[in-house]
Amino acid sequence: MRNVVSLVAFAALIAVNSPLAPAEPPTSGPATQPGPVFSGPGGVDKLSVTENAITINGKPLNYRATAGRIDVHDEADKPKADFFFVAYERLPADDDPSKRPITFVFNGGPGAASVWLHLGAVGPQRVALDHDTDLPLLPCHLEENPDTWLAATDLVFIDPVGTGYSRAAQGEKPEQFFGVTEDIHWVAEFIRLYTTRYQRWLSPKYLAGESYGTTRAAGLSDYLQQSDGIGLNGIILISSVLNFGTIEAGPGNDLPYELYLPSYAAVAWYHHKLAPDLQADLQKTIAQAEQWATETYGPALAKDATLSTDERAAINQKLSRFTGLPLDFVDKADLRIRPDQFEGSLLADQRKVIGRFDARLSGFNPEPLSNSAPFDPSLQPYLSAYTATFNDYVRRTLKYENDMTYEVLTGRVQPWDMGPAGSGYLDVSRTLTSAMTDNPRLRVMFVSGYFDLATPFAAADYTINHMDLSPELRRHIIHNFYEGGHMVYHHHPSLNKLGQDVRAFVNEPAAAP
Repeated sequence: MRNVVSLVAFAALIAVNSPLAPAEPPTSGPATQPGPVFSGPGGVDKLSVTENAITINGKPLNYRATAGRIDVHDEADKPKADFFFVAYERLPADDDPSKRPITFVFNGGPGAASVWLHLGAVGPQRVALDHDTDLPLLPCHLEENPDTWLAATDLVFIDPVGTGYSRAAQGEKPEQFFGVTEDIHWVAEFIRLYTTRYQRWLSPKYLAGESYGTTRAAGLSDYLQQSDGIGLNGIILISSVLNFGTIEAGPGNDLPYELYLPSYAAVAWYHHKLAPDLQADLQKTIAQAEQWATETYGPALAKDATLSTDERAAINQKLSRFTGLPLDFVDKADLRIRPDQFEGSLLADQRKVIGRFDARLSGFNPEPLSNSAPFDPSLQPYLSAYTATFNDYVRRTLKYENDMTYEVLTGRVQPWDMGPAGSGYLDVSRTLTSAMTDNPRLRVMFVSGYFDLATPFAAADYTINHMDLSPELRRHIIHNFYEGGHMVYHHHPSLNKLGQDVRAFVNEPAAAP
C-alpha cells in the first residue's frame, strides 16, 4: 500500500512544526470583522472573518477570508466531528449567488491537509519559491499569488477529519472517519452544511482535489448528486488516481509497469540520460515510449515466461533505451522496474536519488548499495515550508487562534479502510462515470505532471480511456499536461499555466449534453 499511504501530495507519515521564520505581514493589514455565528444542530461555530486584497496585472482583487470550524452531527443530532476550513469570497460580493462559482478544494494522502493546494497554487497567497531551483526560499515566507483561482471562483479549502485542525468530536472514535466510504460521507456533509449556511445552493459548484483528493472528488461526484441533491458543474483532478490498479503492481497485475514507462522516459530525458535522438524532443520521446509500452512492452509482460531468449533481450534493450538505466540492471529486474528502484538507480553514477513527487529534484544517496531510494528529496523542504508559513498565516493574517497542532501531513489516519476495493483494487472511475452519465453537463479536467512518479500521467490516460462514456460525454473531459511533478505548481511556468487553464475551465459556458 506504499502509494495509498503517500498519495497527497505526499508520502511522509509525520506532521512538522518548523521553527523557520514566519511570513512577513501584509503591507496593509487586514480588516478584522466579527465572524458569523451559526447556532442550532451545529452548535456554535466560532469563525474569524478578515478582508484583504492582492494585485493582479496592476488591479486589486479584494476578498473576504473566513477561517474556522464547522461541527457536523449525525441524524440523531449527536456531534461527530469539527471540520476546519478556510474560505475566500471575492469582493464586492454579488447579491445573486447564482452568478458566482464556488470551488471546494482538498488534498489527499490520506492524511494531508488542504494547505498544499491552498498555499501552493490556488489561494491568494502562496509559498515563495526560488524560480531557479523551485525550492522554497529561506527564510520561508508567503507572497501574493497572481495565479490564484479566486479570480474566477470563490474557494473553500477543506481539511478532512484527522488533518489540519479537523478532529473527531469528544468521545467519538477517530477511526470511524478513516476510510473511503466514511470520508466521502462526512466531507459531503460538510459541503452540504456550508452550501446551506452560506446560501450557495444556486452557485455553480466545482470540486478540486489532488492525489488521493482526486479519489475523494470522484466519490463525491456521485454521492453529492444522489444523497444531497447537489449537482456539480465541474471537477478538477490534479495528479489523479481513480483506479489503484494502474499504480500498484502486484501478483497478476503488471499494468503499472507499462503505465510508468512513459514517465521514466520523461524523467530520464530531464536528467540527460537518453540517447541523442531521444534527448532531442521530449514530446516525441514520450509518444515513442507510450506507443512501445502499449504495443510491445505490455504484451511482452503478458507472455512473460514464454518469451524467447531473443524476445527478452530485445525488450531489455528497449527498456534500457527508454529508462536510461544500464542494461545489466534492467536484465536483473526481470522486465519489471519499480518506481523506487528507478528513483534510486537513475543517478547512481552520481550517488544521487531522484524525487518521487518531483523527479526533477535529486539528493545525496546515503545508501548507495541499495537499489531503491531511501528518502524523497522532493518532499521535506516543502513540508517544512508549508507548515511554517501556514502556522504564521492563519494567526497573523487570518486572525484565527488555535493551539492544536495543525496536521499538515499525518499518518494518524492509518490504517485507511479501502472499503469498496474488497480484495482487489479500488476503482472510483466507475463512480465518476455514473456521475457524468446522470449529470450530462458535468465537465472534468485532469491535470498531470510529466515528472510525477507517484501518479504517472499514462495511468490517468488509461483510466480516462476505460471510462464507459458516450462520445458526447467524453468530450466533457480534458487532460492537461505540465512539465512539473506531482505538485505541478512547484514548477513556476506550470503554476502559471495551471491558473490559466483552471480559470478558462471555470469560465467556460455550461457544456451541452
